[in-house]
Amino acid sequence: MSAFTLNRGETQTSKTSKDHKKPTAEALKGAIQLGIGYAVGNLSSKPDRDVLMQDFSVLETVFLPSEGSSLTPAHRFPDFRLKTYAPLAFRYFRELFGIKPDDYLYSICKEPLIELSNPGASSSWFYLTSDDEFIIKTVQHKEAEFLQKLLPGYYMNLNQNPRTLLPKFYGLYCIQCGGVTVRVVVMNNILPRAMQMHYKYDLKGSSYKRRASRKERAKASPTFKDLDFQEMHEGLFFDADTYSALMKTLQRDCRVLESFKIMDYSLLLGVHVLDKKPLSRGNRCDSRRGQKVLYSTARESIMGNVKASEAGADPHDDTLGGIPAKHKDENLLIFLGIIDILQSYRFMKKVEHSWKALVHDGDTVSVHRPSFYADRFLNFMGTTVFKKLHPTRGASSRRKRSSLHASKSYSQEVLFPLREQKEEKKALSMDNLDGNLFSSSKQPDLLPKAAAPFDSSQCAEDSEHSEDRRASSSTIALDDPLAPLDRSQSDSELDVYL
Repeated sequence: MSAFTLNRGETQTSKTSKDHKKPTAEALKGAIQLGIGYAVGNLSSKPDRDVLMQDFSVLETVFLPSEGSSLTPAHRFPDFRLKTYAPLAFRYFRELFGIKPDDYLYSICKEPLIELSNPGASSSWFYLTSDDEFIIKTVQHKEAEFLQKLLPGYYMNLNQNPRTLLPKFYGLYCIQCGGVTVRVVVMNNILPRAMQMHYKYDLKGSSYKRRASRKERAKASPTFKDLDFQEMHEGLFFDADTYSALMKTLQRDCRVLESFKIMDYSLLLGVHVLDKKPLSRGNRCDSRRGQKVLYSTARESIMGNVKASEAGADPHDDTLGGIPAKHKDENLLIFLGIIDILQSYRFMKKVEHSWKALVHDGDTVSVHRPSFYADRFLNFMGTTVFKKLHPTRGASSRRKRSSLHASKSYSQEVLFPLREQKEEKKALSMDNLDGNLFSSSKQPDLLPKAAAPFDSSQCAEDSEHSEDRRASSSTIALDDPLAPLDRSQSDSELDVYL
């Protein structure tokens, strides 16, 4: 049976649809490719202009019979109806990422789509274009509606900052064929096939049921979860600049999702171990005429549009835009992106959280208020998953030692005259003691004053320890990258959901 006849990503349009013969999976994939090709080609007749607010709510519909018509080409698939969501808005998004119409069509329509397995709990199916550039994902009706409502805010966010780990949406379409309705969204591909992923993770920052199932573990390339990561890795280490850029990007993206009341998203993380098996050039997917989508690689997503040789767009570069990292003595390339952002915190999600909180610890379940979810997600990523390498500690320690040396020298300069004065008093006291020790029994005992220089050096030493403690505490405060990420939540702030 085909994937689409198992209630995965499709809905029945009406009761009369039972009389129609359901299309095969191959026919539906062909209809998706043909429909996207027609929609993009039809846009060429529309002039370029600025995106208007009403463009986000447009839904264009066209019928494509197999025998063709005056407006549509003939094809070998069953008759189908194509709906295109916000075509002008998505054309703008593709242009923003440097995707030319011909290249977009070449990627999607040139070769058959490659079907991928889905490790998640959703019923979505994923297809990959043959050149490794785009993912086509089936979405539910409510997710398609939510994405269309999200488009104005998405437009503003991309204009302000194209450097993001959020999904990059290039098109949203609906295919109705033989009584089956399939809605698909075209997105960037996070994990390139040409790079073997030795580890894959779907991370949410929660712990309740966050372990890969036995069925998933039995796969050739399983996708693990949060508890698995903590057992298998002690954290992925980056240099200070990369760690800072990564965490700032995650923090900015999470605040955007929070503002849209989005939760239950994940970080898809792919880990390639360079020391295990170097990438063979013979396994590389052919680059689409040497042109890559802007900001589509992991490194570009956090660093911006860096040089081609650094970002992996160079056909002779084997990193494919992966981010260098280390784990123990292993050299890694990291590929990552935020996925599943089309879940809003609506009434049913509030009910789900309240029900799970009655049975389990409410703070450990994945469904939670967007603000709490974002904070927990960031804290988990910044402390457990991603960590900072410590070569900078040597420089920090040198700075601390130099500051302590300067303070010690200053203390000695201040205390030296005091020592001289006390030495002079000591000499005078000893002279008086030598001359009058036996002449007067009432002479006061001046010997304890000889300990004064020792007390002064002790003060200097205490000053050094005090300075050390102050320098150490200030260093900790400066080096803590998560200080702005943590946002304490009081019990009084918890929402009442029922």
